[in-house]
Amino acid sequence: MPYAGVGCCRVQQTFRTQEFTHMHSTVRRIRPVRVAVVATAALLLAGCGGDSEGQRAGGATSASSSAAPSGSAGASEGAHNAQDVSFAQGMVPHHRQAVEMAALAADRASSPQVKALAERIKGAQDPEIRTMSGWLTAWGEDVPEQGGTDHSGHSGMAGMMSGADMAALEKASGAEFDTEFTRMMIEHHEGAVEMAGTEKAKGQYAPALALAGAIITAQNAEIAEMKGFLGRK
Repeated sequence: MPYAGVGCCRVQQTFRTQEFTHMHSTVRRIRPVRVAVVATAALLLAGCGGDSEGQRAGGATSASSSAAPSGSAGASEGAHNAQDVSFAQGMVPHHRQAVEMAALAADRASSPQVKALAERIKGAQDPEIRTMSGWLTAWGEDVPEQGGTDHSGHSGMAGMMSGADMAALEKASGAEFDTEFTRMMIEHHEGAVEMAGTEKAKGQYAPALALAGAIITAQNAEIAEMKGFLGRK
């Protein structure tokens, strides 16, 4: 009987050893599979997260791009015709001369009203020059070159001062400058209003038509103001 007991113990011990070995082997097989599954899931989640972030970033970039038009976007807002080109190419040098005249007032004018008007003219027309130059560039048309104070090449344009007129204004000062500046700027503005009226009647490009309307309104008001300086109606 003792021998049989010992045999049973050995059998049980062998069985337990085999069972433990089998379980240990199973665990070793399961663990790599479980690790692989976890790693695969992590990669999938990372991929989804990356796609989502990419979509959000792409959406933000697209929204930003559409919200910030390029420099030529303004000229793609509608069709334009030959009159629009003529208006821009004529008004750019016309405005430049007005800005040159206004710049002289800073140290030559004696009237505070004349100085204030000159500042307003410069502040309004400088940005309009840039706008119209941008249209011409976008349309593939020539932008008139800066010609200094000699605008003899535009002498036939309505309201443009000659080189002799500009030279005389540069030499004037005090009350004489105030009078000459005001007289010349009235004529200059009247020419701009005439040019803008032609654009309103024959132009096609919506932003150019809007600018022409703004020029007519603003410069007619300034003409009335300057006539008041001279005691004219």
